[in-house]
Amino acid sequence: MPEKLHTYDTEVTWTGDLGTGTSTYRAYDRAHEVSAAGPPPILGSADPGFRGDPSRWNPEQLLLVSLSQCHMLSYLALCSMNGVVVTGYTDRAHGTMAETADGGGHFTEVVLRPEVEVAEQGMTDKALALHGDAHRVCFIAGSVNFPVRHEPVVSVRGG
Repeated sequence: MPEKLHTYDTEVTWTGDLGTGTSTYRAYDRAHEVSAAGPPPILGSADPGFRGDPSRWNPEQLLLVSLSQCHMLSYLALCSMNGVVVTGYTDRAHGTMAETADGGGHFTEVVLRPEVEVAEQGMTDKALALHGDAHRVCFIAGSVNFPVRHEPVVSVRGG
């Protein structure tokens, strides 16, 4: 069966020219907008450690949230197909990035910490097991070159 290809288009527009462009490292703002056809723009910047605005999303956070969203959406789909009724889901993901001596860097690990609520006690074992399957089918997790671990917790609604 041939691969089914999907394409995505986004636009990133720098809005941080303070009048002198990038004449020096401190002469410009890291502000930018991330947009695509349909959704509202995301206001972005650099991480505050790199002269960014802490009130705006940075690329590292967006990578982390992409992993978290993809896992959640894959997981919910698998639960719906396997008779596990999820009534609540929250993930407090954590990522670690290391800077290298040459000025670059890379993520070393991401830990997803989904807290899942299911409708009945008999669903908890399957709900826990489906996190491994969700990881295997998550497009974003399959595209990164660092470990993505999971520390799920499952509880029963009203329990």
